[in-house]
Amino acid sequence: MTFPKGKFLTALLLLFVGSGCAALIYEVIWFQLLQLIIGATAVSLGILLATFMGGMCAGSLLLGRFVPVGRHPLRVYAQLELGIGAFGLLILFAVPALGSPAVVLLLPPTLLMGATLPAVARWVESTPQGISWLGFFYGGNIAGAVAGSLVAGFYLLRLHDMATATYVAAAINATMAALAFVLASRTPYRVSEAPANEPKATRAQTTKVRATGTPLPVYIAIGLSGLAALGAEVIWTRILSLLFGGTVYTFSLIAAAFLFGLGIGSAAGAWLARESPRPGMLLAGCQIGVAIAVAWGAALINRAFPYWPIDPALAPGPWFNFQIDLLRAFIAVVPAASFWGASFPLALAAAGPRAGDQARLVGAVYAANTIGAVVGAIIFSLLIIPAFGTQDAQRLLIWTALAASVVMLVWPAPTDARTPAGRRVATAVAALVLAISASASVAPVPPDVIAYGRQIATFKGANFLYEGEGLNSSIAVSESEGGIRNFHVSGKVEASTEVHDMRLQRMLGHMSALMHSDPHSALIVGFGAGVTAGSFVLHPGIKRIVICEIEPLIPRMVAPYFSKENYDVVHDPRVEIVYDDARHYILTTNEKFDIITSDPIHPWVKGAASLYTKEYFELVKSHLNPGGVVTQWVPLYQSTEDVIKSEVATFFDVFPFGTIWSNQYASGGGYDVVMLAKPEALRFDPAALQARLDRPDHARIADALTQVELGGVDGLMATYAGQARDLRPWLNDAQINTDRNLRLEYLAGMANNVYDAQISQDMLAFRRFPEEMFTTSPEWMERLRKVMAQAPGSQ
Repeated sequence: MTFPKGKFLTALLLLFVGSGCAALIYEVIWFQLLQLIIGATAVSLGILLATFMGGMCAGSLLLGRFVPVGRHPLRVYAQLELGIGAFGLLILFAVPALGSPAVVLLLPPTLLMGATLPAVARWVESTPQGISWLGFFYGGNIAGAVAGSLVAGFYLLRLHDMATATYVAAAINATMAALAFVLASRTPYRVSEAPANEPKATRAQTTKVRATGTPLPVYIAIGLSGLAALGAEVIWTRILSLLFGGTVYTFSLIAAAFLFGLGIGSAAGAWLARESPRPGMLLAGCQIGVAIAVAWGAALINRAFPYWPIDPALAPGPWFNFQIDLLRAFIAVVPAASFWGASFPLALAAAGPRAGDQARLVGAVYAANTIGAVVGAIIFSLLIIPAFGTQDAQRLLIWTALAASVVMLVWPAPTDARTPAGRRVATAVAALVLAISASASVAPVPPDVIAYGRQIATFKGANFLYEGEGLNSSIAVSESEGGIRNFHVSGKVEASTEVHDMRLQRMLGHMSALMHSDPHSALIVGFGAGVTAGSFVLHPGIKRIVICEIEPLIPRMVAPYFSKENYDVVHDPRVEIVYDDARHYILTTNEKFDIITSDPIHPWVKGAASLYTKEYFELVKSHLNPGGVVTQWVPLYQSTEDVIKSEVATFFDVFPFGTIWSNQYASGGGYDVVMLAKPEALRFDPAALQARLDRPDHARIADALTQVELGGVDGLMATYAGQARDLRPWLNDAQINTDRNLRLEYLAGMANNVYDAQISQDMLAFRRFPEEMFTTSPEWMERLRKVMAQAPGSQ
């Protein structure tokens, strides 16, 4: 086969850089798009990842078997790029229309992605030099992926939407296809054959030499390498997202650091593959390096980073925090990722130049690595972390790396058959000793990291009653001075027994029920400490309570610590707990409810913004019974005015008669608010509501409200903060959060370290007395005017 020389090498690298960039943009878009349909649980993400990477694996294997070797590799490459772009556009429009079955649409484009490297492999010579160039191309592909990850997260999706990002990726595909067609027209391609005059004996001898040995140990080692690499990405993303804050930007930074390490390692491995006569030994050495580098990363992440004196609230803007986070991600992740990156070109070289189609050899190595990666991502996220925790998971990474090393040492690759057995055994023993030491050094995640995450420098001293790492989240329960209990998830306090937190949780429950004339069923999105769900236990008319919670560990382990406050809701016979992404549950259930109340995690946490979109609120509206009530929590802290406006305007876009009820401090400062609405205008008789609260069967409800300074109708009405009609001028420049742009995810991710007390006052400045809301006597109307005029924050 002819081999590309000189000026064409830069063009070939550019092809792979562009292809990698487009692929990562697609990956971010497709995962975001499909999570809206199938949910964001660990299981659904595992299905998405298996489909995505499984398609790439199949593509790497199938090209050599179904595409004739006589076709010009660059023309094949160009056609693959055009196909990827076409399917990228198709997925953008087909997924919302097809729903869950659309997951299978990932297979065709990922199959084509997986075939690109084997296609170009036919254009290089079956020599160590040729194989090393494949390593450089692989590294170029990863370099493009780094760019794609950052461009998608920090520009295309932050300032535009999924459609724009898809068009950019498709344009890159088209450009790479055009470049490949041009290169194909200028570079001849000829399939090499043995010279006709070569003696038969020589041919037989060559065949015999090339058939000696098997690449099977290489496939096993590179498969284990892929398993450990994706397992590490899962583990370290889980822990670092606690330390950095689990925003969409954090995930982009961690992915970029990991991919950067793979790219650097791949380039180094490609150079070593060209120069070394024993690439199999180098592959074994890389796995030993992985074991040491994993211990290094674990030491930084679990022992050092949590105690760096970093207070993100002191930064003048989010970009300064991103710089610190990127630095920490790089020094922790890049060393191990570099060894994993070097493993691929070394595995290609260790498998040895072989007779036959070069695409099949490259496809087999690529497939083994990808299969390992799929297995690693799935078993670590679904089984190992929930069962054993991240400490033992990181130890398992070290032992997996040792296993890959031992395979290459005791079962040498075809290129390393002449390495002395004594040297291999000695190296294996040294590797075992290193693995034992490295494994012993791995520490658990400090409970303070689970509890306070990026704010660990300013929040310390709690007594931890429980900490655990679940299927989707890491959680903790702590007790602070005065016996205050806190529930922590994703590195922040999500619920507590503080008065202001209890008031908010009970507002979500009791306000929802009291604004309905006769509620019988309720859906609660997010369990938290169970206080909101437990509020419905007290209402005598409630016959069915459905709680939708994404993390199974929370109701089982957290609820008992708050059983007094939540009235032991998990054991109430009317309660059903559904472990699912709330959006997916509402999308797939036919049941309708009298009340739907939503207390999800903060919108800056990746994935949470899907519970604040226009389409989600429309789903909620369609699942309300006539006269139904919907309530939604909105935090005013760790946020900016743009974020709050987006949340409120999106809700009001679906519920034009929506209202706002404020959880104010006594001093008047805003903490968070509850949005409450019906499909029709909210109207009620406050006198009848007071009479309802005075009934014996509502005595416990009245007492629960009094405990959190919301006694009687007066206490409830004092929290009124406005309605859609009054707030229109304030919301004029608000950005509507939709499934297509998930604008809130990117706005909130920039604001998770901001504390702006002025937001509440700006909102209350538009509050007017809602006379049309009340059907009551003049005496009651005057009483309510006085109550609202004296409420905290009133002008």
